[in-house]
Amino acid sequence: MIDVYTLGEALGVVSSGRVRHESEARLDVCGPEFTLAVGLARLGHRCAFAGKVGADELGARVLTALRGEGVDVADVRVTEGAATGLLLRETRVGRAPHVSHYRTGSAGSRLTPGNVPIDRVGAAKMLHVSGVTAALGRDALEAVRAAVAAAKRAEVVVSFAVEYRPELWPSVREAEDVLSELACDAHLLFVHQDELDLVKPALTPEREVVVDRGAKGASVRADRMRYDAPGPQVPIVDTSGAADAFVAGYVSAALDGLTPPERLHRGTLLSAAAVSSASDWQGLPHRGEL
Repeated sequence: MIDVYTLGEALGVVSSGRVRHESEARLDVCGPEFTLAVGLARLGHRCAFAGKVGADELGARVLTALRGEGVDVADVRVTEGAATGLLLRETRVGRAPHVSHYRTGSAGSRLTPGNVPIDRVGAAKMLHVSGVTAALGRDALEAVRAAVAAAKRAEVVVSFAVEYRPELWPSVREAEDVLSELACDAHLLFVHQDELDLVKPALTPEREVVVDRGAKGASVRADRMRYDAPGPQVPIVDTSGAADAFVAGYVSAALDGLTPPERLHRGTLLSAAAVSSASDWQGLPHRGEL
């Protein structure tokens, strides 16, 4: 049985200093659902990832990485005629990295409802989706909606990470409508402090809401109680994968039946591992390293 089914866009990422001056760069692969899948697989959970990649070297690298980590990629499709998407991350002293998206018309953005295996989603313990995939276009959004509907019909737990990326949405109003809709369908909601206003209708007492407060740590409201955890106190190399790693840790602990404070703790551990590495996912721990 699959513990967590997830779907989204995995893509390449080039990290460097300011491109106009830099002569060296680092190539990797990334994506919110990609990092979640790897993080869960390393902790011994059975995770399946669905998406599309191009018939190119980046697509091959995505599949090689996922297979190597033990993630089920039976539902990943290789698409001819569309390239695997790419991010360019430029590091800046004392500021968050500047990210440029090269994913318009990418293979991953061509995910459709027809790519969602309803039976496999319904057989999982949990479905995890993100607002990034919902922002990739109408077909990708409908694919996310189809997966959520399948999960709800089968009484599968739905986990949703808001992950608002303003550069991917036509307008704030459209983002608010879609993200609120998906948040209201979720049993487990992950939201950053500055995204709370986008999903106000979902902030109800019966929903488990996990709030990422950045350097201040994280909190969760569950069973009408609030619990807090401090931020990780570790040397910071790159914060890019911190939020996705935190979600993986929290979901893992939830699958293990741990309490909300213990879930926060494991999420913080994985977040610390992510920020201590130059990669979003390569520094994530295995079960024995927790």
